[in-house]
Formats: sequence, C-alpha cells, structure tokens
Amino acid sequence: MVNQSSFEQEIAALLVEVLDLEDVRPDEIDPAAPLFGEGLGLDSIDALEVALAISQRYGVQMKAEEENTQQAFSNLQKLCEFIDSRR
Repeated sequence: MVNQSSFEQEIAALLVEVLDLEDVRPDEIDPAAPLFGEGLGLDSIDALEVALAISQRYGVQMKAEEENTQQAFSNLQKLCEFIDSRR
C-alpha cells in the first residue's frame, strides 16, 4: 500500500474500474509512478478511455493535442492535479 491522498485514491479506483485492471488494487498505484510504459503499462487507447471517464464524472475535458494533458498522464499525482485545477 502506498501513501495516497483521498482524491488520488478516488482517481486510482476510477483507473482500475475503467481499465478493468484485474491484477491491480487502487491502493497499490504509486502516485509518482508512471502510468505508461514501466508503470501501469497503459497505452493510448487506455488514455482515451480514462479521459472519457474523467469527462463524464468530473466534467473536465482532456484534449490530446494539449501539452498539459500529456503531462497530466505522466503519473497519478499529475492526473489528480490536472483534474482538480479544472473542476
């Protein structure tokens, strides 16, 4: 179990739910670990699914062409900061 804020726990649970990550528990996702590649191993399709879920649940639009959206997907902590700053 890693140290997560309550909002990080909420978004980690959303990631596990939306992406059907059967082998990952939300409390195992390190807020500073990469979401893509060696971290959770997400890909661009996963990013689209997550962006859609965030849009539906929080009303926050994530546009792929925006640099800050790409940075937001670097790790759980950045993703939470991105969502929090736009809702």
